[in-house]
Amino acid sequence: MSVIYPGTFDPITNGHMDIITRAARLFDEVIVAVAASESKGPMFGHAERVAMAEAACKNLSNVRVEGFSGLLVDFCHTANAHIVIRGLRAVSDFEYELQMGYANASLDPEIETLYLMPSLQNAFISSSVVRAILAHGGRYSHLVPPEVAALIQKEHPCT
Repeated sequence: MSVIYPGTFDPITNGHMDIITRAARLFDEVIVAVAASESKGPMFGHAERVAMAEAACKNLSNVRVEGFSGLLVDFCHTANAHIVIRGLRAVSDFEYELQMGYANASLDPEIETLYLMPSLQNAFISSSVVRAILAHGGRYSHLVPPEVAALIQKEHPCT
């Protein structure tokens, strides 16, 4: 059974990888779906974010990365997947994720959303925290997979 773990992944973090790794143990295939999300004004371009996710997931044999734009339910149909995985770090995530899960179910009642919590050591990590640290020239390499830190350093050496 294939499941989809969607997100902007701007950039992909150790928290994301925690969820991906755990989902990969539970399901036959995990599709990391990198949303274009241009309306969010991401720090990294869509192709960069896909490349970062591919680099981070390269050693997980049942994980593949795909970029997409448009509605998640449409991507689910294209990928022939009926389960969406979402991460919940804190109560503040819950309301938004619940609303999105209901919105997706209203568009296709066959789509189920499962919520996973990251491990305690990754519970505080978010892409927005990493971006804020990057914007101020702080140390971020402990928050992202080593492959992602290398890509960020290579492509954005001033960050």
